[in-house]
Amino acid sequence: MTLRVVFAGTPDFAVPCLQSVLDAGCRPLAVLTQPDRPAGRGRQLQPSPVKQLAMQAELPVWQPERLRDEGIQQALRDLQPDLMIVVAYGLLLPRAVLDIPRLGCWNVHASLLPRWRGAAPIQRAIEAGDTETGVCLMQMERGLDTGPVLLRRHTPISATDTAQTLHDRLARLGAEVLAEGLRLAAANRLPAAEVQPASGVTYAHKLDKAEARLGWSLPAVEIARRVRAFSPWPSVELEWCGQWIKVHEAEVVDAAGEPGTRLPSSRDQLVVACGDGALRLHRVQRPGGRVVSAADLLNAQAGRVVSA
Repeated sequence: MTLRVVFAGTPDFAVPCLQSVLDAGCRPLAVLTQPDRPAGRGRQLQPSPVKQLAMQAELPVWQPERLRDEGIQQALRDLQPDLMIVVAYGLLLPRAVLDIPRLGCWNVHASLLPRWRGAAPIQRAIEAGDTETGVCLMQMERGLDTGPVLLRRHTPISATDTAQTLHDRLARLGAEVLAEGLRLAAANRLPAAEVQPASGVTYAHKLDKAEARLGWSLPAVEIARRVRAFSPWPSVELEWCGQWIKVHEAEVVDAAGEPGTRLPSSRDQLVVACGDGALRLHRVQRPGGRVVSAADLLNAQAGRVVSA
């Protein structure tokens, strides 16, 4: 059976999933994505990554500002879809839209639900020190990521994973789990829906740039986790010689001292005491500058780290 599919997604994370739909032999009746947004130094309007792939595949692209308008809802009804696939779309789906497809709406979510429902599951998992995460193919309902889970994929979180590396791996796993779900649905063998347990629920709140500005009084382990969780955005900032520098890579070391002071180390290493333990900084960025090694920073600017 060939499924009549509508796809809704916007950022890079959703691109492998759209490609998996195409690879499964399903040409979406429509691809919904966010309106073009200003980007880059010139602030020119840029199409979303999903729109770019859809245009390459010559698929119909819809970019509604919202889905509560009766006009867009009727247009979706007229398509008579069997299934709507939603991956990091960015707009809420009202009940009227959820009820349109014959098989309902599926969502690919980047966590092992019910842990890390919400907007930033990848970053919050790293920040919390989780050692495992994954993706879920979920049947959507009105609650925030509360629907029953159809399929799961697991992956470990390594000590060197950043939000970017984990994002890329989960995007690939999301495409795999979606492809499996589509194969089953096309064969009239829908995956069994697993109701999410009431226990173990956590929420991955949206990232705020302000939370990336940290003080050296925090434990080194906590700072290091946030460095990885907030890479590439919003990037942890710590104070060094009166300037807020971005820290793009750091590791915890077994050392102690007054928080915010540089500890004895080789001339080309920058080891800074924290509230508990210390950090060896590897890649940093001064305001308005480029990303450099800690050794290059030391060569350009000697001194003591000022406590935040």
